[in-house]
Amino acid sequence: MTTTATQPVTVDVGALAPDDVVAVARHGARVELAPTALAAMAESRAVIEALADGTVPHYGVSTGFGALATKQIPFDRRAQLQASLVRSHAASSGPAVEDEVVRALLLLRLSTLATGRTGVRPEVAQTYADLLNAGITPVIGEYGSLGCSGDLAPLAHCALAAMGEGDVRVQGVPMPAAEALAAAGIEPLVLREKEGLALINGTDGMLGMLVLALDDLGALLSTADLAAAMSVEGLAGTDTVFAADLQALRPHPGQARSAANMRAALDGSPVIAAHRSSGFTRVQDAYSLRCAPQVHGAARDTVDHAALVASRELASAVDNPVVTLDGRVESNGNFHGAPVGYVLDFLAIAVADVASMSERRTDRFLDATRNGGLPPFLANDPGVDSGHMIAQYTQAGIVSELKRLAVPASVDSIPTSAMQEDHVSMGWGAARKLRRAIDGLTRVLAIEVLTAARAADMRGAGTAALTGAVRAVLRERAAGPGDDRWLAPEIAAAVELVADRSLLAAARGGGSDFA
Repeated sequence: MTTTATQPVTVDVGALAPDDVVAVARHGARVELAPTALAAMAESRAVIEALADGTVPHYGVSTGFGALATKQIPFDRRAQLQASLVRSHAASSGPAVEDEVVRALLLLRLSTLATGRTGVRPEVAQTYADLLNAGITPVIGEYGSLGCSGDLAPLAHCALAAMGEGDVRVQGVPMPAAEALAAAGIEPLVLREKEGLALINGTDGMLGMLVLALDDLGALLSTADLAAAMSVEGLAGTDTVFAADLQALRPHPGQARSAANMRAALDGSPVIAAHRSSGFTRVQDAYSLRCAPQVHGAARDTVDHAALVASRELASAVDNPVVTLDGRVESNGNFHGAPVGYVLDFLAIAVADVASMSERRTDRFLDATRNGGLPPFLANDPGVDSGHMIAQYTQAGIVSELKRLAVPASVDSIPTSAMQEDHVSMGWGAARKLRRAIDGLTRVLAIEVLTAARAADMRGAGTAALTGAVRAVLRERAAGPGDDRWLAPEIAAAVELVADRSLLAAARGGGSDFA
């Protein structure tokens, strides 16, 4: 988590904006509960307490859960029922989930509580806000959610921490939750009727990872446009195929945006100008160059579809049962993660394809029969030096893994809870593999940019102003052509410049039309 001077995020009865989620999850923005949200929670809590005082069994209020929903629980054991639910469901395993994911999960569960449709007391929501503001992050293992009844195990770990139990991290330092809450002056929650259930029924983990992935991909797909343009220039290709009137013949919006970026990046390139005027004999560039807007654009349109799904989920009150606007308490199936799981899988497919095309462009630079007169492997002294030969191997290994990660998780289902939960979404698994895929795409694009910049230096014919500005930023961290040297640090530097968006900032500077 990076702490910045970010405006506080107000959580009200309505939907959070994606930027709000990113601000809290990644940049440490504070959280405030709106008075209208506190009032809505108090109103629905009165409905739950009226039911709790009655003799008719109500699911989650006076009964067990899942396959045990028919078992009525005596009055004097209902607090234990809620605490036992949280403790038993906090059963994750594996490496700890990243802090930004846990913070997104906490915020999104808080947002659902604030709708007033879950029936929890306002102090429950305030405790979640206090955890976020104190930088207390529950420790959650990677495995445990099947994405139906929501992200049960991950959410249970958060509820456990709010109860002062389990493990947390504060500024990256692990400690018992009780110790962290005491240091922050937060009173541990003692859960009452339905509150444990309300804290663990939701798609918040997979949705949080979707929102963070969309933030990443917005930058990475523009970086892919930039990398492709640098490769067209480095390979002495042509930009005529990116003309707006040609793109308009196939009016996909993402394609138009990517083509416009590539035109902006190549504007004024002396290499491109020489290609136009010299009678260059290559009639058409390879698909990995010529069709970059079509592939990148399809990925952009996929991101737009996923963003639409995310916006709907951000506006949802996911719990079971829910308190309706007219005061009924009703069971439902809104916790099923299929809508989110599908788009998480769809994005992983797009990520794999964009990375695959990037690797193909890099490979062209290294083949002397296809790179337009550059040395084999861009080596300074071919034979003695290997140039970027193995950098492309690294790309190839990542791309191969990305193809495996593109296999959908959401086509799988394993029945659980004595066949009560007989079809699950696997949306959490889809989100976890998408995060790994996005990391892979970041590395693949970084190697392409590093290779294209080296090719431009070796060609020595100059660059467009925009690609030259990007290359200058890269050269502050990675030297130009020369004898072979330890390449891994230069790759790492390029990866960092892609991930922190420094290269994009250079492309967008100076009044550029690059988006």
